[in-house]
Amino acid sequence: MTQHVYDDYFFDEPAYNTHDGGYVPLEVADAPESQLAIPPLLKPDKETDTDAWYTLEAQKGETQILPGAKTKTWGYNAPLLGTTLAFEVGKHIHVTLKNSLDELTTFHWHGLSVSGPYVDGGCHAPVYPGESKEIDFTLDQPAATTWLHAHPCPSTAEQVWHGLAAMVLVRDQHEASLPLPRTYGVDDIPLVLQDRRFHENNQWDYHADYDPDGVQGPTAMINGTVNPVFDVTTQKLRLRILDGANRREWRLHFSDDLQFTQIASDSSLLPEPVQLTHLMLTCAERAEIIVDFKNYKEGDTVTLFSDDVPIVKFRVHAFKPDNSVLPDHLIDINAPEVLPTTPVRKIVMSGMDEQVAIDGKKFNMQRIDATQPIGLAQYWDVTNTNSMNGGMVHPFHVHGTQFLVISRNGGAPYPNEHGYKDTVGVNPGETVRLLVRFDLPGVYMYHCHIIEHEDGGMMAQIQTYDPNKPMPKYKLMDMETLTQAFAKERGVDPDTMWMAGMDSYKKMGMKM
Repeated sequence: MTQHVYDDYFFDEPAYNTHDGGYVPLEVADAPESQLAIPPLLKPDKETDTDAWYTLEAQKGETQILPGAKTKTWGYNAPLLGTTLAFEVGKHIHVTLKNSLDELTTFHWHGLSVSGPYVDGGCHAPVYPGESKEIDFTLDQPAATTWLHAHPCPSTAEQVWHGLAAMVLVRDQHEASLPLPRTYGVDDIPLVLQDRRFHENNQWDYHADYDPDGVQGPTAMINGTVNPVFDVTTQKLRLRILDGANRREWRLHFSDDLQFTQIASDSSLLPEPVQLTHLMLTCAERAEIIVDFKNYKEGDTVTLFSDDVPIVKFRVHAFKPDNSVLPDHLIDINAPEVLPTTPVRKIVMSGMDEQVAIDGKKFNMQRIDATQPIGLAQYWDVTNTNSMNGGMVHPFHVHGTQFLVISRNGGAPYPNEHGYKDTVGVNPGETVRLLVRFDLPGVYMYHCHIIEHEDGGMMAQIQTYDPNKPMPKYKLMDMETLTQAFAKERGVDPDTMWMAGMDSYKKMGMKM
């Protein structure tokens, strides 16, 4: 039976970021083509059949991105971005978190089911300069492409902009049994999509570029590479694509409208492969796609575009025929039952610029906005109240869990949204129903993942708990402590210190 091929981006076109007043279009950089950087896999310090130990260091560096001066950058075990981590489901993972920066940071495991708030690595888990902290966890979730990034409110956006973002691959036996490309760096390739503006001497200037609706730059940077080229030596490639930008949506398609197959979204394989020629990702979303070069020959070039701007060139070399066939069914998705007595949680994302809020409130680090027992499945109706004219897509992210997208305005989800996810784009005027269940107790944040929006207060937090035990109390970080720490580390007066997220609070006459 012929499968349907989807040739649109699904999201509402009037809400694309191209219509923003502050939109920064991509431009092809005046720089030579470079080999696509492939972050190396981080090797464990020690490993047994049951446990693995890693050291993860946030560090400063310099990176040759453009001709001329090197750019000052941050990364994890690398000058920029980071080494890729790969975790096996069921193995007990021990991580030493080391901060070699000049200011505090956190290590947030975006997409991992780990306990909150301390292991999860949100704003309540700072690691101060020169310090190390030990965390450990055992994963019980499907194979997925997840990621790690800094999350110190209200400086998350600035630290990610400096380069603190890295891929984290979750592997399990089911995924390993499928006929998928999985030779990392050869036919299994991470693509971290970001954008930057380069100022004098090839440096980044976050303050100069700041926009409360999200910082953008005209230069696409893929795995930290400008004008990248990848040498294709196999008939099929598996691309693990992450929208790692602060604000930019990526609308992806290949030259010749080459068809490709999406096999996974944020947090799992899709139940069935989906055939596409166009794919849109909002901030923090991921997609795994299979690209088949069977109709190309040695010497051909296939280009990946975002809108009409080339971002990666795939240079085809000789390859052996690959007759492997994807199964029609990739994974069973067993939705947990929602009891008819369980109320629907209603969440409203509102505003733009400094006025962003969730449920009419800006984030308060010590306020618990909701509670939910572990093991209880609940519908969350997430509404974006922005008007279509001048509105924007808000990508909604929940820490510490994987959810299912049940409906969009009462209709079906998009065809590639039937697996587990942790981030979903919500169109202006739309209500997206999610099925959410937490398996671990803790405090977790949920927020818009336009990173300047979360720093500006479009964030809330939920406490999950074991209903058979007393509700625990967690020591939650407060903004005064963080502000004083940042000011001391930067050597400035806390009353005059500029922090992007605080602008939104100050302009609204509020405190975090």
